[in-house]
Amino acid sequence: MNNLEILTSSTHLHIFSWVVGIILFVIATGQPLDSKGRKVLKMVLRVFYILIIVTGVALFIKLMSGDAALYGVKFIFGILTIGMMEMVLARQAKNKPTQLFWILFIISVLVTVGLGFHLPFGIQLF
Repeated sequence: MNNLEILTSSTHLHIFSWVVGIILFVIATGQPLDSKGRKVLKMVLRVFYILIIVTGVALFIKLMSGDAALYGVKFIFGILTIGMMEMVLARQAKNKPTQLFWILFIISVLVTVGLGFHLPFGIQLF
């Protein structure tokens, strides 16, 4: 089994990565701005960003022959989701308003997860 097959044998690693990433993000946003715990969580969260992107790219490469356009849109919204997570954390650290970035984060998560479940390799809910 080569490295790409390990990453793409199922979506479990990718789903695990983004679920843990979102949980760590929510916990990090609730931490005091100057705490060591927040800094550690942000570092661990960035490791999960890498894992999310690597598993997502591997799945994208494997599945892009099916419905490349929708997988491409999902990939872009996934990157936007990670970007909005970082924007929320960065703006919180600078004591700037984060409401717009929270809204954009929620929208991008819903679109990304919705597309992920809708696409053929995803879990068919309905």
